[in-house]
Amino acid sequence: MDNRKDDLKMFYQLLKMLEQNTGGPFYLSDSNSKSLPRRGVYFFMEHGELRTDSGTGHRIVRVGTHGLKQDSKSTLAQRLSQHKGAIKTGGGNHRGSIFRLLVGTTLFDKYTGCSTWGQGSSAGADIRCGEELLEKEVSSIITKMPFLYLDVDDAPSPESLRGVIERNAIALLSNYKKPPLDPQSHEWRGYKCNREKVRLSGLWNQNHVDETYNPSFLDTFDMFIQKTGSLL
Repeated sequence: MDNRKDDLKMFYQLLKMLEQNTGGPFYLSDSNSKSLPRRGVYFFMEHGELRTDSGTGHRIVRVGTHGLKQDSKSTLAQRLSQHKGAIKTGGGNHRGSIFRLLVGTTLFDKYTGCSTWGQGSSAGADIRCGEELLEKEVSSIITKMPFLYLDVDDAPSPESLRGVIERNAIALLSNYKKPPLDPQSHEWRGYKCNREKVRLSGLWNQNHVDETYNPSFLDTFDMFIQKTGSLL
């Protein structure tokens, strides 16, 4: 655990550098997709969720990227837009965003009649209408979360360095079935999620939370953050 604590400290030191180099943190409620790099990795924080072992400040609650499949055309802006939801209606489509889906499950006690949430990869207009209020509240929650992004414009591939950073950062941050570091607060919304891996990891992630990280990813992380500084 001592090595993990040191690696967590290094991870957050690098994030602080990223924040300084990019002028973050940012919010989906006011972010401009035109200013985003074509491809990258994003890191969400959450108000009230603070670090207690690796230093001070907000802890990361979700890490993600996009377009790791060969020939994928997905962009960072498109992925963040899926999490953000629709500007005109304030709603969104949780079937296109696992982040939205997970957050939505924490509201089931409020929207007791929304039994279709998370069912199927698509839905008709009548079902979507029934989910509208829940989608709007999910949008309101996510757009209030500060985030950072890292420009990593490599080709879509299972070996993408974006994927290396994503999965190792998740594995490092995750408290799933391990001695907790920077544990989630007692009031963390994720405790209401119906997915064990979210509740126990302290992250709005399911993939990679039960994996072992490779500390060498921090060198890759550092390399790309240094590049953001060289562009200033």
